[in-house]
Amino acid sequence: MKLTEKPLLNNALLISICTPQFKGEEAKQSLAELARLVTTLGFKVVGTQSQKQTSTQKMSVLGAGKLAEIAHITGNQGEGTDADTEDFFDETDFDDIPSENLPFGCADVVVFDCDLSPSQLRNVENQLGVQVYDRTGIIIEIFSRHARTRTARLQVEMARLNYVAPRLRESSIGDSERQMGKGSGETSLELDRRKVRDQLAELRRELDSVQDELKGRRAQRSELFCVALVGYTNAGKSSMMRALTGSEVLVENKLFATLDTTVRALYPETQPRILVSDTVGFIKKLPHDLVASFHSTLAEAHDASLLLYVVDASDPTFRTQLDVVHEVLGEVGVDGIDKLLVLNKSDQLTPEQQQALMEEFPDAMMTSTRNPLDVAKLHQYIVNASEKGMIEEELIVPYDAKGIMGEIRSSMSVVNEEYDYDHMKLTVRSSAIDLARLKKLMSNVLNENDSEGSHSK
Repeated sequence: MKLTEKPLLNNALLISICTPQFKGEEAKQSLAELARLVTTLGFKVVGTQSQKQTSTQKMSVLGAGKLAEIAHITGNQGEGTDADTEDFFDETDFDDIPSENLPFGCADVVVFDCDLSPSQLRNVENQLGVQVYDRTGIIIEIFSRHARTRTARLQVEMARLNYVAPRLRESSIGDSERQMGKGSGETSLELDRRKVRDQLAELRRELDSVQDELKGRRAQRSELFCVALVGYTNAGKSSMMRALTGSEVLVENKLFATLDTTVRALYPETQPRILVSDTVGFIKKLPHDLVASFHSTLAEAHDASLLLYVVDASDPTFRTQLDVVHEVLGEVGVDGIDKLLVLNKSDQLTPEQQQALMEEFPDAMMTSTRNPLDVAKLHQYIVNASEKGMIEEELIVPYDAKGIMGEIRSSMSVVNEEYDYDHMKLTVRSSAIDLARLKKLMSNVLNENDSEGSHSK
C-alpha cells in the first residue's frame, strides 16, 4: 500500500517501546497521543502492548516472545476473525490489554510509537503478516490527507518522498528477471529511487517559486500589525481564529484538522487593520523533514508582531506541549517577539482549577472561545498591543488634497477631527513608517496642486 492511499485496514494495535530514556508517564501520554493520531486516520484502536527494551535499535524491535504474542493478535498472516473488537479499547486507559484477552486476528495494522528503520519495518511486517507503521509514517499520512493549499501540498509531498525513499523495496518481478538474465541496466529499485530524486528536485523548484510569491505577499503585509496563533495541535487555535476574525475556518476535534496557514483581519475591524494568522499545530516528535518543510508556513509566526501561545488548559499535559511549541519555534528561528500565553477552554475547568492556573501563570489570559466576553477581552488586548508602537500627531489636511483622507482612514486611527474653512485638523495615531509615508504623499499631492494652479493662471 502506498503511504498516501487511504488504508483499507481498520483495527490498529499500538505498540510502545519503553527505554531508560522514555518510560513511565511520558510513554503513557505519548501512546495516548498516538491513539488520537491513528483515530484521526480513521483507524479503530483495539488494544495496546508495550515492552521494556534498552533501546529501539533491535532488528526486530521487540523480543521474540512479545512478537509471538502480537502475531496471535494479528492472526499470523493477517487473516482476522469475525470477533467483535468494539469493546476492547477504552481511549482513556492506555494500560496493556493482556494478549490472551484479544481475539485471534483482531488487529489488521500495527503502529509503533517510535521511529523504525526500513529494515526494522520489513522484519516486523514479515513476522506479523500485516501493515506496520511507525509514528513518523502516521504523522506524514495525516499531513498528506489534510494539506489543501499548493504550498502545504508541496511541502508535505517532499516530506513524504524523503520518508518513502529509503523504504522502497525491490519487486519480486524485477529481482527474478535480473536473475534469469532478462533484465539489463538499472534494477526496478534503482529506477524507483531515481524517480523519487527527480520528483524531489522538481518539487523543490516549484516550492522555491511558490515561496517567492508568499514572501512578496508577506512583504505587502509587513507594515500591518500581525498576530500569529501558535500552539499544539487540537489546542483550539481554529476556534479562536473564528472567534477573533468572524471567519468560517474548519473547526474539528481532531489532531491536525487544519494544516494550511490562514490569514484574516481582526473583527470588528480596526484602523489600521490588524491581521490574525492561524499556523499549523505542533506535536511531540514532529518529523525533522516536516519541521524543515514547514519552515515557510511557520514564517507567518516569524514575521508576526505578537504571538498568542494557545494551550488547552483542560489538558493536564499542556505544560509539556508548551515546551514542544517553544522547541519547534526555536528551531525555525522565532525569537524576540512579544508573546501572550492564552489558557484556552477554560469552560472545561472548575473555578478552583482556573484560580490555580492563574496563580501559576499570572501573565497569562484565561479564555473560552464560547464566552463572548473572553473573546472581547482578547480582542482589546490585541488592539492595545498594536497601539503600543504608535505615535500620535496632529495633521493639517487641505480639502483639495485628493486621496489623502482615504489613505488616513485605511492606515491610521483618527483620534480627533476639527473642520476649518479650507482644511481639516486631524489627530491621528499611527506607526512612524505609515506617518512618514503619508507626509511624503501629502507633499507630492500639494506640490501637484500648486503646479496645476500656476498653469491655470
